[in-house]
Amino acid sequence: MNLQFSKLTAPTPEIVEAYNRWENDLALIPFTRPNPSQAELELQRELTIEDLQQRLEHLHIYLIYLDHQLIGEMNYMVDPEHLFIKEPGTAWVGITIGEQEARGKGVGHHAMQYLEEQIKHQGLHRIELGVFEFNHQAQKLYRKLGYKEIGRIPDFTYYQNKMWTDIRMEKYITNQ
Repeated sequence: MNLQFSKLTAPTPEIVEAYNRWENDLALIPFTRPNPSQAELELQRELTIEDLQQRLEHLHIYLIYLDHQLIGEMNYMVDPEHLFIKEPGTAWVGITIGEQEARGKGVGHHAMQYLEEQIKHQGLHRIELGVFEFNHQAQKLYRKLGYKEIGRIPDFTYYQNKMWTDIRMEKYITNQ
């Protein structure tokens, strides 16, 4: 598997096109953003270069390439308001394997390890994330990587005609 990771510094039209494809993919939306209702779940959004540039003001974004094809992204922000445990020096992470053909091949595992290394290099000591309770594959990955459940937020997102819990997980990392 030929994986490459690249820090996003200057969005291009091609990158924005990929983001728009992923963020409007009805198969991905339930897994990548909380949705309070069916209408929100079906909402399509058009991202611009300026929108993605604004995200870079508070997110560290890394693009994921498989055999030189852009297939996803991962990101982190430091000490956001939505942390379950508000401990200074915490990175909140997110990952999206946007291209269907790249899923289920271990890309997420390698990508998360890379992201953890980037977070370590920033001198941060804790990572927190949220995973929806129906996303069993992601939960399995995070547990395998050493993340532990620290709490649950009930009725957090709408999917398949019901509300689901957000499971919050954490991992402490050291700069050894």
